[in-house]
Amino acid sequence: MLPPEIELDAELRKVVTIRACCTLRLFVPIKGRPAPEVKWAREHGESLDRASIESTSSYTLLIVENVNRFDSGKYILTIENSSGSKSAFVNVRVLDTPGAPQDLKIKEVTKSSVTLTWEPPLIDGGSKIKNYIVEKRESTRKAYSTVNANCHKTSWKVDSLQEGCNYYFRVLAENEYGIGLPVETSESIKVSERPLPPGKITLLDVTSNSVSLSWEKPEHDGGSRILGYIVEMQSKGSEKWSTCATVKVTEATITGLIQGEEYTFRVSAQNEKGISDPRQLGIPVVAKDLVIPPAFKLLFTTFSVLAGEDLKVDVPFVGRPKPAVFWHKDDIALKQTTRVNAESSENNTVLTIKEACNKRLISELRYRVTGLIENHDYEYRVSAENAAGLSEPSPPSIYYKACDPIYKPGPPNNPKVVDVTRSSVFLSWGKPIYDGGSEIQGYIVEKCDVSDGEWAICTPPTGIKNTHMEVEKLVEKHEYKFRICAVNKAGVGEHADVPGSVVVEEKMEAPDLDLDMELRKIVNVRAGGSLRLFVPIRGRPTPEVKWGKMDGDIREAAIIDTTIKWEKAEGRISERTQIEVTSSYTMLVIDNVNRFDSGRYNLTLENNSGKKSAFVNVRVLDTPSAPINLTIREVKKDFVTLAWEPPLIDGGAKITNYVVEKRESTRKAYATVTNNCTKNSFKVTQLQEGCSYYFRVLAVNEYGVGLPAETPDPVKVSEPPSPPAKVILVDVTRNSASIKWEKPESDGGSKITGYIVEMQTKGSIKWSACTQVKTLEATITGLSMGEEYSFRVIAVNEKGKSDPRELGVPVIAKDIEIQPSAELLFNTFTVKAGDDLKIDVPFRGRPLPTVSWKKDGNPLKETTRVNIHTSKTSTSLSIKEASNEDLGHYELRLSNTAGSTTASLTVVVLDRPGPPTDPKIMDSTRSNITIGWTKPLFDGGAPVTGYTVEYKKTDETDWTTAIQNLRGTEYTISGLVSGSEYVFRVKSINKIGVSEPSDVSEPQMAKEREEEPAFDIDSEMRKTLIVKAGGSFTMTVPFRGKPVPNVTWNKPDTDLRIRASIDTSDSCTSLTIEKATRNDSGKYTLTLQNVLNTATLTLIVKVLDTPGPPSNIAVKDVTKESAVLSWDVPENDGGAPVRNYVIEKREASKKAWVTVTNNCHRLSYKVTGLQEGAIYYFRVSGENEYGVGAPSETKEGTKITGECY
Repeated sequence: MLPPEIELDAELRKVVTIRACCTLRLFVPIKGRPAPEVKWAREHGESLDRASIESTSSYTLLIVENVNRFDSGKYILTIENSSGSKSAFVNVRVLDTPGAPQDLKIKEVTKSSVTLTWEPPLIDGGSKIKNYIVEKRESTRKAYSTVNANCHKTSWKVDSLQEGCNYYFRVLAENEYGIGLPVETSESIKVSERPLPPGKITLLDVTSNSVSLSWEKPEHDGGSRILGYIVEMQSKGSEKWSTCATVKVTEATITGLIQGEEYTFRVSAQNEKGISDPRQLGIPVVAKDLVIPPAFKLLFTTFSVLAGEDLKVDVPFVGRPKPAVFWHKDDIALKQTTRVNAESSENNTVLTIKEACNKRLISELRYRVTGLIENHDYEYRVSAENAAGLSEPSPPSIYYKACDPIYKPGPPNNPKVVDVTRSSVFLSWGKPIYDGGSEIQGYIVEKCDVSDGEWAICTPPTGIKNTHMEVEKLVEKHEYKFRICAVNKAGVGEHADVPGSVVVEEKMEAPDLDLDMELRKIVNVRAGGSLRLFVPIRGRPTPEVKWGKMDGDIREAAIIDTTIKWEKAEGRISERTQIEVTSSYTMLVIDNVNRFDSGRYNLTLENNSGKKSAFVNVRVLDTPSAPINLTIREVKKDFVTLAWEPPLIDGGAKITNYVVEKRESTRKAYATVTNNCTKNSFKVTQLQEGCSYYFRVLAVNEYGVGLPAETPDPVKVSEPPSPPAKVILVDVTRNSASIKWEKPESDGGSKITGYIVEMQTKGSIKWSACTQVKTLEATITGLSMGEEYSFRVIAVNEKGKSDPRELGVPVIAKDIEIQPSAELLFNTFTVKAGDDLKIDVPFRGRPLPTVSWKKDGNPLKETTRVNIHTSKTSTSLSIKEASNEDLGHYELRLSNTAGSTTASLTVVVLDRPGPPTDPKIMDSTRSNITIGWTKPLFDGGAPVTGYTVEYKKTDETDWTTAIQNLRGTEYTISGLVSGSEYVFRVKSINKIGVSEPSDVSEPQMAKEREEEPAFDIDSEMRKTLIVKAGGSFTMTVPFRGKPVPNVTWNKPDTDLRIRASIDTSDSCTSLTIEKATRNDSGKYTLTLQNVLNTATLTLIVKVLDTPGPPSNIAVKDVTKESAVLSWDVPENDGGAPVRNYVIEKREASKKAWVTVTNNCHRLSYKVTGLQEGAIYYFRVSGENEYGVGAPSETKEGTKITGECY
């Protein structure tokens, strides 16, 4: 019985990396008795249906062909028999394009933009995601267009969208291997947003329990139709808004209010995207019946009217409650008559005067009085007037009743025949010139059949109101006369005869149409818009209308007229066209047009009198249709050349370029190869050899990317294979030759289906096939002894034959001698101590070679445990129950008459490791002791994985385990008894087991260890630290010492506890200064002190800053107009030499400093041009390469008289 073991190769312990479309092979040697059961699984339970698994008693092999990104992950191998089980795993990374991004969401939608967010793909294809590609597609289109091909975030704002349109969006990740799978929005997104607030709100009315409001529509509906408005109100003292009305119009009346309560109102608009911000009524409203004093809103106070004309005076007013209205004329209450009356409503009153009159000066001896009231009696008188004045009036006339004389009307005007059919006549006429003093009440039409001479009324006895009529139910081919009479209150007037007679028969008129000038040009319409072709027509009888389209379909949604027959010139009529036909016009409408609606539309009219045709050219401005005749021109192992012809429909604009895309047959998403191809062919390179691809081409014009033309079948990227690799002569006899060869460097992208072996006899130019095989070797028989032959091999795949590869030398058919050679696959063999080892070494040689084995330079002795078995083709070394004495170097020697060869190999026996060496005490405290040791000299053939530490008191016999499986070579044992003496030992551990213990350490008492203070620094730390002014610096110093020393930082003239930040632990101290200045330059002293000693370290810091103030500034040699300044160099030069000084002066009565010079290179300067008697202050600043430093100022003023104060 032998527990299962898995011998995972070193390469499989790493991450196995493989390119997409290649074949994954995981070969794992196994062992165990009985032969273990083998199980392969994926970490997350993914299916292994595509995997081919082969298992024997000594190995298992998992093969996955044509791998893709989803084959990445952890492959777990478990073997089990009755003695136990063993598991191992292999991490596989498939280098592929990424998977689809995750969790694509719509973050924000406005009227012109959509903001997308997403998460990275779960599968990155084994390479870092470089960027994302964002694409959009209108819901009415099929092709996506690129928004951003280089997005480096996981969000993107897609702007410049068409308000109100619906869009789909998708995102694809890209890595170094290409563009991955897309993630797409599941539903289309309408590009719209909430509407703007309603416009101005107006208070229309208020009562004790209601309020009426009106408002204007929002300035913008957000891209979606306004569905309604929400009116809200808020009572005074309340913070809550409550909905009081929901309406679809722009006004509302809110009822149920409490009298005397104060309310505030606001209105919000709503569309399908949501509710707008509210618009509030500017002032609060108190629910009460308003009391408004009456007031006129009269624009004019004077109204003029011609006598006999009507006058209407409309006077608006306001007032609550409704005012009573009274009219006066000349301070007398207006008397209302049938000619003068007034009518009032809630907000206006209207005075109406018919046929206005007044007293009038006339020069004739007669006058027509108008404006009288019908049936009233009137008397009249007349006064004469000259330059001296007005005469007395004449005696009044008798009373006359006001009434109009009534007469029968005259004949209707211009009666005529308008149209004639086979059973009716259409007549028209005008009103009589004379109506007889009474309104025309109607007309009577009469007809007379000439054949019998009798007149008959065609209208009702009371007549008809219209001035036209269709006289129906006439007899075809009969001759008729017509006459018409007008009727008023006085009766029927004189008739008017229609000129001539009329024969009742169908009037014939050839079809005709009026094609508008705009329709005679090319009609351009944008894709998605509506096409409307309106054509007036005429003809008798009404012509039959036919619409047709050259080389295509008219797409029909509905036929509006069901009485007129129409049809399409050729082909089927589809489902989006509306055609309306009447007797006077026809109209063709196509909504949501696209490129296929372009073309010539033919209109044909036909009746018994003839036929008329016309056409309209329509150009739909759209993206192009698909390119045509897409063909594969050339296929190689890493590229494909495509060719195509331009689209039949260019979308109404010139084709600017083409987009070429590719898609692996195992994928769903296309990746862009180029988006700027300007030719009708393209070479697609960098294809994966052996993979199958689909290709498609899309044309582009100024309106976007058109429909794709796609290869119907996948194209395998392959070619005939390269020639087989090196051809080797394996054996030759008097009548046969055996050769073998290596696989071609490239299979051309298709599986090698076989090999053809050809031979050529010496002196012949003809090659003949002598055998066909599927393996990499062949034996050619039937050769003639002594004859010389040449051989060559050809590889074959589905694309054809390779060039031949020839055997380097000709072969003579004879028995030959071959120098021995060994075919050793490995030169190191590993076996676990106690296990059996068998090493098989195939060899060849003619004649059969002799075999000898050596170990470590000495002939190998065979025993019952170690023995050798040799056959004609191999020799094997068997070792049973291997031990340390079997490890070492072995040598195999093969010899025959043709020569000899040797092969070296090494046997490693896996055993427990040797013990660690040199255990020693590293440190101690009252309760802890630290021990260290060296790795073992012998690791047992397997890495040491850990150590076991044991200890005991010197006067005890039993060992205590302190820790097991410790990885390091140092350990602190805690919890010891202070003052007791201990010894220690260590054991090594590898995967085979635990070693013997090491030598025992020296005894060590558990007590505090004392050590003088010391600094653990290198030479770099002792160099001057240079810092720029304004920067920060930190000096970190490691140290040691027991007991832990006290740490002190010092700097002359500086309290570092205030200026610096100091941090100290048991083994390290650091000092940090922020915003360094020149004053931080200098020597820093660090002192360590414990009971044993004191250690000191000096560190130097130079801060590169402007210089400090000059020292010892003094004024001397004062005259009436000058003074001499002197000073010493600054104590701190800021880390750079002071090269210049700036001198300034200030009068005591002023606050501003005036520069005397900024170019002084000495330590003194004579200031001239001073005002006698004035008092001056002076200051000097040093300047270095970092700028002008702080100034040094004279403490007292200097009076320019020669004396200093």
